[in-house]
Amino acid sequence: MTPVLQLEEIWKTYASGDVEVHAVRGVSLQVQCGEFVAIMGSSGSGKSTMMNILGCLDRPTKGRYLLDGVDVSTLDRDQRADVRNQKIGFVFQGFNLLTRTSAIENVELPMMYARDSVSSREMRQRSMEALEMVGLAQRFDHHPNQLSGGQQQRVAIARALVNRPSLILADEPTGNLDSRTSIEIMEVFQTLNDRGITIVMVTHEPDIARFNKRQIVMRDGLVRSDEPVRDRLLAREEREALPTLTDPAPSISAP
Repeated sequence: MTPVLQLEEIWKTYASGDVEVHAVRGVSLQVQCGEFVAIMGSSGSGKSTMMNILGCLDRPTKGRYLLDGVDVSTLDRDQRADVRNQKIGFVFQGFNLLTRTSAIENVELPMMYARDSVSSREMRQRSMEALEMVGLAQRFDHHPNQLSGGQQQRVAIARALVNRPSLILADEPTGNLDSRTSIEIMEVFQTLNDRGITIVMVTHEPDIARFNKRQIVMRDGLVRSDEPVRDRLLAREEREALPTLTDPAPSISAP
């Protein structure tokens, strides 16, 4: 089976005056369909540079990056933009929602930039399906300022799903959330992963990484460890063990 992503001796070098800085140094790894991977590391470890390369936001200095078997490391800016729109869904720490548009309109945005035109009716249908997947269909007409932080992140996840990408990239997706809401968001990701969606997540939080299935630790631009998560946490169990709130999070249907 072709890996969703495959890195072959990836290097990324920046010039800082007369000095070359090797942000990523010869990294090789694969992520198979249906994996749920955490990339960890301290500041300067190379994890953010790695995420930019995986998301086709930057190109490696050397090496090959294959996404769904296609070498994207040599593509130009426009071609990388097409790949980002068609193959990758992004979830960011800051949600990055448009404040003056509703939840469903935020979810529709990626389809507006798709190479193949999508009818307004299909856009609305696919957006509602994505919101249902994250348990937020009943808030489709709410604007971001009418939603909690966790609900805004659910909208952002729905937006990442709507073009049916091969890969979801999540960059510190719980960084702006409290502990309870972080667990709820990890439950969303685990439910999506149980449906076969491939997820790669950058996080600096060891507790959040324990919800993943595999953990890659970077330091000094190198992969220092790459192994399955032992004693993996199940977000649903962790959430159910929390004290009951009067306004519980929207439920997410199991696959």
